[in-house]
Amino acid sequence: MNRFAHYDWPFLEERHATLAREAEDWAGRHLAHAHDPDADAVCRRLVRELGEAGFLNYCVPGTDHFDVRSIALLREVLAYHAGLADFAFVMQGLGSGPIALEGTGAQRERYLEPVAQGKAIAAFALSEPDAGSDVAALSTSARREGDTWVLDGTKTWISNGGIADFYVVFAKTDAAAGTRGISAFVVDADAPGLDASERIDIVAPHPMATVRMKGCRVPADALVGAAGEGFKLAMRNLDVFRTTVAAAALGFARRALDEALVRARGRRMFNQTLAEFQLTQAKLADMATGIEAAALLTYRSAWVRDVHGRRVTSEAAMAKMYATETAQQVIDEAVQICGGLGVTRGHPVELLYREVRALRIYEGATEVQKLIIARELLK
Repeated sequence: MNRFAHYDWPFLEERHATLAREAEDWAGRHLAHAHDPDADAVCRRLVRELGEAGFLNYCVPGTDHFDVRSIALLREVLAYHAGLADFAFVMQGLGSGPIALEGTGAQRERYLEPVAQGKAIAAFALSEPDAGSDVAALSTSARREGDTWVLDGTKTWISNGGIADFYVVFAKTDAAAGTRGISAFVVDADAPGLDASERIDIVAPHPMATVRMKGCRVPADALVGAAGEGFKLAMRNLDVFRTTVAAAALGFARRALDEALVRARGRRMFNQTLAEFQLTQAKLADMATGIEAAALLTYRSAWVRDVHGRRVTSEAAMAKMYATETAQQVIDEAVQICGGLGVTRGHPVELLYREVRALRIYEGATEVQKLIIARELLK
């Protein structure tokens, strides 16, 4: 099965295929070091190297124009080789995305160029202990005092937390206005009153922290976009990157299938290879079919947004839901085919088994994607 065959699909242009092949060549030469247990150090190094290679320019374009197909292809390639490389890449985009979409010229100049060059690390601070998918429930507040804003509250499950140079923080500036009272702020990591020292260990090591703000004072020009427009801005940002979560899932799933094929062809039992058993063949057929179906949904969604320039709420939800659920199933079957090797610490499918689980939760859990799809159908 040729994992590059979709580069010829009509959803993609020749420039996309060229970019993906360049990334594949780069990944093969640079990502052997991306599995070190020191996730902080690896992420810093990866961000720098991705910036030097020019790949970060695709997820940090410096303007409000994102080529989602390019981001998706890069995520698929990086995820195939190393989950932490995919993480380092996309968080630069997700973390700085609100500034690209609605930032002032001064904000873009100050933050986006260093992020695209890999010289600064960005973070997206939306989730709270009691507000994940339900953004309206967030309680972090921001009040205006003269020429400053004062932020109070707690954000958690913040990717790049603890290593970021700045955070785009979403807070309520009007507690009575629901989602219309949410605003976005860019907060430097060294801002007085901000503490990101409480780190969170998860099943696949990624830099993550709880970020606490107590009397955190930022200048008036830290406001990103208009006051009260933060919810819309957060959703626009997620609308760009949600499809690419599906692409990362594809990368994980394709790697799992390749590892399963190698094991099935090489493992002998009862005088034949594992691949000669019909049960194994049935598993491989289901795995391959699920991956191709997920890829069609993923690149359809990216194409619709890029070419038609409209929101892809339903398309992205379908892609993310199907691709992440499929990747989980494919990787589980790969572990089963690999047997004892599949649960050996450090084996590729064992790493994938830990990497893939979070994709079904972050940027909207599978259950939330189903609600979104149904809501769009019922409009």
